[in-house]
Amino acid sequence: MATDKPSKPLKLVVTGGAGYIGSVCTARLLEAGHEVVVVDDLSTGHADAVPSGARFVEGDAAEVAGTLLAERFDGVLHFAAKSLVGESMQDPGTYWRGNVVTSLRLLDAMRAHGTPRLVFSSTAATYGEPEQTPIPETAPTRPTNTYGATKLAIDHAITSYARAHGLAAVSLRYFNVAGAHGELGERHATETHLIPLVLQVAAGRREQVQIYGDDYPTDDGTAIRDYIHVTDLADAHLLALEHAQPGHHRIYNLGNGAGFSVRQVIETCREVTGHPIPAVVAPRRAGDPAVLVAASDRAREELGWKPERADLRTMVSDAWEFHRGRHGAR
Repeated sequence: MATDKPSKPLKLVVTGGAGYIGSVCTARLLEAGHEVVVVDDLSTGHADAVPSGARFVEGDAAEVAGTLLAERFDGVLHFAAKSLVGESMQDPGTYWRGNVVTSLRLLDAMRAHGTPRLVFSSTAATYGEPEQTPIPETAPTRPTNTYGATKLAIDHAITSYARAHGLAAVSLRYFNVAGAHGELGERHATETHLIPLVLQVAAGRREQVQIYGDDYPTDDGTAIRDYIHVTDLADAHLLALEHAQPGHHRIYNLGNGAGFSVRQVIETCREVTGHPIPAVVAPRRAGDPAVLVAASDRAREELGWKPERADLRTMVSDAWEFHRGRHGAR
C-alpha cells in the first residue's frame, strides 16, 4: 500500500498543496511518514486545507522554490497550475506564464539545488479529442485548449531535463477527480466540475443542473467521462515518487477503466443525497467528445497502482459528506 511507512522517509515539497488534489496528496504523504513543505500562493487554494503536520510557505511556486530547495529536498510534487479550460482560451498569456514559465523556473531551481525527483500533475487534456478510448499513453497528443497545451509543453520540458540532467520524473494524466479525503475536499470559487455542481443543487445552493447534450451515441444519450477518487489519485503520486528513475521521464494515464455518463452521475447523486435534483437538457458544447476514458494499464503494471474506490457511489458519498460538513444541507 502507498501508505506503508517508507524505509527512508523523504523530505518533499508539494507545490499547490493548499488545493484540492495537492492537499489530499500532502495528507497521504504525511500518513506515509514523509516530511512535507507545502508551497501555495492561495490564488485558488485555501490555507485551512493544508494538513496539520506540513510546513506551509505562502508564495509563488517558482520564487519560493528558488530559495527553499537550498534546504536540500528529496523531491517535488508539482500541482500548482491554472486549470480552467474556458479561461485558458480567453486569457492564454496567464496560462503560458503561470503554468509553463513557472514550471521551467521550478525545474531550474531543482537542478541548481540537486533535487533529484519530480512528480508532475499533468492532464489527459493533452490528448484532445481521442481517436480511441480508453486512451493509452501512446495516443497522439493534440490538445484542443490552451490549458492542455501548456501541460503538454511542461511534459516536453520535463523529458528534456530528465535526459540532459538526470532528473527522475513521472507525469500523471487523468480527467475528472472526485470524492474527498476526510475533511479535505473539492471547493472552488469558480466551479466547473459536474459532481460538485450537482451536489450544490442537492444542498439548495443551485436551482438545477444542466445536461449539455442528450443525443450522444451512448447508452443513455449523455456524454461519458472518467472519474477517479482523489485518494486513489494521491496514492498514485506516492507510487510514482517511489518508482521514478534517474534520467527517465515516465508518463502514466490514470482512470477507472469504464467511465460514467452524465445521467449516471446525476442519478447517483439523487440516490446518495435523497434530493430530486432537477436537470435540464441544454445544447451540446462545442468540442465535447461522446466518451473520454483513460486507460491505466501501464500504471497498473509498472507502478502497481489500482483504484480501490472506483465505484461512483463511493466518490459521490464522500464528496457529499464533505459538502454537508462545510455547507450543511437543506
